[in-house]
Amino acid sequence: MLTRRQFLGYSGAGILAATAGCSPQNINWLLNQEEASSNINLSLADKARIRKQKNLLLGYPINMNTPSEDFFAWRQQLLDAGINTFSYNNVGNPFKDSTIPFNTHDFEREIILRFGKIYGFPPANTWGFLSNSGTDSNMHGMYMGRTVLKGRTGVLPKAYFTKEAHYSIQILRDLLGLETVFVETLPDGGMDPNDLRQKLADNPSHPALVVATIGTTFKGAIDQVDRIQEALKGYTSYLHLDAALFGGYLPFTSHAGEVTYQSKSNPALARYDSIAVSCHKFFGFPSPAGLFITTKSNFDEFNGLFSQIHNPEYIHHVPGTITCSRDAVKPAEFYFFSSPSAMDKLAEDSKSILQNTVYLLEQMQAHFSYLQPTRVNDLSNTIFFRKPSDRIVKKYSLATMHLEINHQKQDYAHVVVMPHADRQVLTEFMNDLDKDSVARL
Repeated sequence: MLTRRQFLGYSGAGILAATAGCSPQNINWLLNQEEASSNINLSLADKARIRKQKNLLLGYPINMNTPSEDFFAWRQQLLDAGINTFSYNNVGNPFKDSTIPFNTHDFEREIILRFGKIYGFPPANTWGFLSNSGTDSNMHGMYMGRTVLKGRTGVLPKAYFTKEAHYSIQILRDLLGLETVFVETLPDGGMDPNDLRQKLADNPSHPALVVATIGTTFKGAIDQVDRIQEALKGYTSYLHLDAALFGGYLPFTSHAGEVTYQSKSNPALARYDSIAVSCHKFFGFPSPAGLFITTKSNFDEFNGLFSQIHNPEYIHHVPGTITCSRDAVKPAEFYFFSSPSAMDKLAEDSKSILQNTVYLLEQMQAHFSYLQPTRVNDLSNTIFFRKPSDRIVKKYSLATMHLEINHQKQDYAHVVVMPHADRQVLTEFMNDLDKDSVARL
C-alpha cells in the first residue's frame, strides 16, 4: 500500500490530474487515505472477532453454519474454470441460448429443474431462474401475476395478502402500482380463507393477485393454500407463494405437501402458480439469493404479453426477467446445494431444526412460562414470546415487535431455530433467560 509521501511523490502529473478541479475538501479526502485504510483494517479485525459469535444469532432466519469443505472445493473448481475471475453474465432467459458465451445458464437451468422436481412441478413444464434475493423472486412472481391477469381481463388486478406477510410484499405492491385488499388472519396469524372469500365477493370487477405466505415473518404461521384455492374458484386469479424460509426445509420433511405444486388428490390440479424460496436462509448459501419457480406454460403466457412491450433485439430473445444482467456466479455456486450429498445434509438439518424447536418450546414452557412462549404449528421452527431484557435481545440479535394478543398490546421477541442453533446454543440462551428472571426479582 502506498504511503502518503509515496503517493504525493509518485507522479506530479498524476497528482495534478487527481486534484484538478478539486475543492479543498476533496484534497483533504485524498490526504486522509492512510487514516481511512487504518479504519478499514480495524473494521476487518472487528469482523474477525465477531465471527466467533455467529452461532448466537437467533432472531433472524439465517443459517449461520459455514458450508462444508466440499462447497469450497466446488468454488475452487469454478475459479479454476475462470468463473468469478472475470465478468460472467446470465443476461436473459436461462432456458434460451445466449449471445454471450460467458454465462452459467446451464447450471441455472439444472438448479431450477432439480428443485422444480422437489416442489412437484412437472419436469416438462418447469421454468424459473436464480434471483438476487427472496424479495427479487417475490417481485417476479407478483409482476408475472399482474401481467398475466391484466392480459386475460384487460383490468389491473388487486393484490390480496395479510398484514403478517413480509414487509417487502407491501413495497412490491407499491412498485407495481396495485391496490391492496388486506385479508384478515386466523388466531395463529395465517390468512383467513373465509375472509378472503368475502373480500373477493366485495371486489368482483378486478382479478385477484394473491400472495400466500408459507411461514409468516414473525409468528411462523402458514397460509392454507388448498383452502385459499377453494375460495378462488370462479375468480380470475394468480396465486404466488412466499416460502422464503419454510420452502427450504419443508420438502425434506413429512410436511412436504405444504409446498408441493400439484394436488395430492388430483395431480392435474395446480395448487399455486409460482413460488419464491430464499437460498441464504435454510440452505446456508453465503450470500443473498433466491429461487423463483413457475410453470413453463405460465411463463410462455407471461412472455407473450411481455414481448408486446419489451422486445430487446439486442440480446436476440425476449428475456422474460425484470433484471437484464444477472449474477452468473451465484447459480454456479448454488448448484452445489442441488447435489445428492448436499441434499442429504439438508434433510438432516430439516430434522434437527424441528427437533430443537420442540426442545426449546418444552424447556421455555417448563421454566419460563411467564414469557408465554408460543409455537403456532408443528411445521414451524419459530417460537415467539414476551420480550426479555435488552441485554438478551442484543446478545442474540432477537427480532422484536409490538403485538396485540388476547386484546393486550405487548412487546414480543422470537427465536428462529436454524441449523446453527444446536442444543448448546439454546441452553446458553435459556441460562441467560434464567439470569434475567433472577435479576427481575
